[in-house]
Amino acid sequence: MVQIQENPQTSTLHTPVEINGMSPTEMRPWGSFTTLEEGPGYKIKRIEVNPGHRLSLQMHHHRSEHWIVVSGTAKVTCGENEQVLFTNQSTYVPQCINHRLENPGVIPLILIEVQNGEYLGEDDIVRFQDDYARTESKAK
Repeated sequence: MVQIQENPQTSTLHTPVEINGMSPTEMRPWGSFTTLEEGPGYKIKRIEVNPGHRLSLQMHHHRSEHWIVVSGTAKVTCGENEQVLFTNQSTYVPQCINHRLENPGVIPLILIEVQNGEYLGEDDIVRFQDDYARTESKAK
């Protein structure tokens, strides 16, 4: 007879860890994001968008963004252009350009976002359209 023994150690592979006093994961109606690292002029986030959901059509006055798809499918609107990105593909979102990220797929979209700019606060956002009625401007 084989005895099965429980392993008391739990994996931390997908468990957000608090880094430098930053909040581990912030929930949003479309999914969540985790700040992985932040320094002068840059911030790195892990963003997860639930299937069938999308972020607001928005722009930022003080930062640009690079998006790298880790898994899933991303529908990206950047200015007048629209593209679909798959795993290991990326795009650049310039400062002051209307943009939107959407998950048209059936599995969660996971991407890494690298922000660069003089100010990286969550309040540097102007929403033009939002599925969750958050269209008020918050930009400084």
